[in-house]
Amino acid sequence: MYRKHFGLSRHPFAKDLAAEDLFASAAVTELEARLRHLLDLRGIGLVTGEPGGGKTTVCRKVTASLHSGLYRVFYVSLSTGNVMDVYKSIAWELGLPTERSRAALYRVIRAEVTRLCLETKVRPVLIVDDAQYLRSDVLEELRLLTNYEMDSQNRLCLLLVGQAELRRRIAMAVHEALSQRVVVRHHMAGLVRDELAAYLGHLLRLAGTELPLFEPAALEAIYHATTGLPRKVNLLAHHALTAAALAKKQAVTAEHVQAALPETT
Repeated sequence: MYRKHFGLSRHPFAKDLAAEDLFASAAVTELEARLRHLLDLRGIGLVTGEPGGGKTTVCRKVTASLHSGLYRVFYVSLSTGNVMDVYKSIAWELGLPTERSRAALYRVIRAEVTRLCLETKVRPVLIVDDAQYLRSDVLEELRLLTNYEMDSQNRLCLLLVGQAELRRRIAMAVHEALSQRVVVRHHMAGLVRDELAAYLGHLLRLAGTELPLFEPAALEAIYHATTGLPRKVNLLAHHALTAAALAKKQAVTAEHVQAALPETT
C-alpha cells in the first residue's frame, strides 16, 4: 500500500530479486569467493548461517552465473526424510528412474555422476539445503556419494547449506569421516551496521526511487531489532514504510519502526 505514496515502481522487498541485483555486502562477497573456490576443488562444502541471513540466495546467485556447458547444478531441499527419500530426490533432479532399492539408487546416481564427468565433461554440483535436518545416516550416505576411485577422485561437488546447528553436528565424532572431507566451511554473517543504509538504498533504487526514505534514527532502530539479518531487515522495513505511509509522512522515523515491530513477531 506504500508504493503509490512513495512513488515506487515495484515492491522493494520481493523474494524474486534477480541474482545480479543482490546487494554486494561484505558477507555476500566473501561467501561468493568461498563457493567459487569450492567449485574449483570439487569437494564437500559446508555453509551455515542464521535463518534469513541470505545463504541460499548467495548460492543461487553463484550457481546462476555458472556456464551451463561446464556445470550442472542439482538442488535438493527435502532434508527430513530417510536415505531412500533423499536418493529419490537426487535421482529425480538428475532425470533418473527412481529405483525401488537403496542399492540400485546409489548405483544409478553414481553412474550418472561418472557419465557427466567423463563423457560430457560437465561438473555436477549437488546442493542440499536445510541440511541441519538431515539424519546421521543420510549424512554418511551423502559422503559416500562423493567417494570415487577409492577416494582418489573428486567427481561430485557437494554443498551442505544449513543453520548453525549443522556445524555442531558435523563436528561430532560420529561424522569425523565427513568432517575431514569438508574442504570449504563458512558461517555467513548478516549485514554490518555501516551497510544497512546502502542495503536499503540499493533495494529502493531498484524499486524506482533515489530518495533516502529512512531517517538515521530509523536505520539504527532497524539494525538494533534485526542484527542485520536481511530477511528480518526486509520485513521490518516493509512494515515501517507502511506505517509511514499511513501517517502520510515522506520518510520513516524511529517511531514508525517501533510501531512496525509487533507486525514482525
